[in-house]
Amino acid sequence: MLRTAWTILFLVFGYSTLALAGDYYINITNSTGYTIDYLYVSPASSDDWQDDVLGDDVLPNGYRGKVTLRGFDSPIFDIQLEDEEGDTYTFYDFNVEKYDLEVKPGDID
Repeated sequence: MLRTAWTILFLVFGYSTLALAGDYYINITNSTGYTIDYLYVSPASSDDWQDDVLGDDVLPNGYRGKVTLRGFDSPIFDIQLEDEEGDTYTFYDFNVEKYDLEVKPGDID
C-alpha cells in the first residue's frame, strides 16, 4: 500500500516537473545592417552562455522571423547576438513570450 502511494506521488510530481521544460521562440528582426552569425541564449538565472542556437544558419540583415529555443524552463533569457564584424548586441532578462526583439545599430555593446 505504501509503495503504491509513493509510486503515485512520483508519477504526479515527477511528470509535472518534466513538463516544465518547454520550447519557446524569439520573434526577431535584424535591422543592424549586418548579418548575424551567432545567437547565444541562456536562462536569465545562468552566468554562462549556452551554445549558438543558429547552428549553421545566419540571420541576414532585414531578416524577420522566428528562432526556436528548445528545452528551457522559463521564457526569460539573456540573449547575445554577434554580427559578421564581430560586434555583439546583448539583451538581459528578455521575456520572449511578451516581446519581439528588433536588433538595431544602437543596441551594439
